[in-house]
Amino acid sequence: MNENEQQAILTLSLMAAFADGAKDEAERAEIKRIADALAGEGTINLAALYQDVLLKRVSLASAASVLSTPETRQLAFEMAVCVCNADGVQSAPEQAYLAELRRALGLDAEMSTAYARQAETIAGAPLAPAGAAGASASAAAATGEQPVMHAATLSPTEIDKLILDAAILNGALELLPESLSTMAIIPLQMKLVYRLGQAYGFELDRGHVKDFLATLGVGLTSQYLEQAGRKLLGGLLGKLGGGLLGGLGKQAVSSGMSFASTYALGHVARRYYAGGRSLTTQMLRQSFDDMLGEARGLQARYLPEMQTRARSLDAAQIVQLVRQN
Repeated sequence: MNENEQQAILTLSLMAAFADGAKDEAERAEIKRIADALAGEGTINLAALYQDVLLKRVSLASAASVLSTPETRQLAFEMAVCVCNADGVQSAPEQAYLAELRRALGLDAEMSTAYARQAETIAGAPLAPAGAAGASASAAAATGEQPVMHAATLSPTEIDKLILDAAILNGALELLPESLSTMAIIPLQMKLVYRLGQAYGFELDRGHVKDFLATLGVGLTSQYLEQAGRKLLGGLLGKLGGGLLGGLGKQAVSSGMSFASTYALGHVARRYYAGGRSLTTQMLRQSFDDMLGEARGLQARYLPEMQTRARSLDAAQIVQLVRQN
């Protein structure tokens, strides 16, 4: 895949991010931050690309025309689908954008629809694992009563393991070249927050979990763009990405992404719910930033476990993986 093809795919992904027209200023700023950060990953001027997309100086048709192989066209569509689903089920404008993109890329309608359904299933997976019981203290949350402190239904050792296992799994998913594996990371992070809240007696809904991530500065669309963008620029994402768990795979994990963000997210959520949700926005963000630095220092230690976990993952079972965890 050459640089022009990478740029075209990133252009179409950024168009997907703004397709619904509902991004607020904070989310736009976060997407711009990601574009600026990714500019250091290669020779593509992503900051300028972001402005071109935002100001509509580039068209869908012109970007799509750069992609001349079935593999690059399919990858462009898959990334756009995942961007549109990163923050939930597709809106009507996003569906219209994807339909136009599919036609411009000349993709098979049936296969494209099947992929979009897989992505929607992952994005809309229930927060509670299949067969899980609700938290016994859900009534307290429903009435708005927030305890100052809450005893956990899991031991400290069990909570530590829950967070570490989730971080290793997401680090392993980052090693896989399939676009759906990248997309699965965000729903698994949301489910981790849900389970930690439940452990401390809070029955959370999807809206609360999304707001919690946003408070920490963890955007859903922007996080997917960063994860997928790094994999694309590193040559890992898609069928053109080379061998599994090779040097590029190691580079993907060492770039400070999924393991670190999941580990930090888990420990901040633990502190937040254990303290009865009493931390301020500033305290939450500072705690997340501090924990993120600590988590990045642990990546090399747990890299072998991520690689081992990745070898056991079957990309065809990503949907089931998200449902079960």
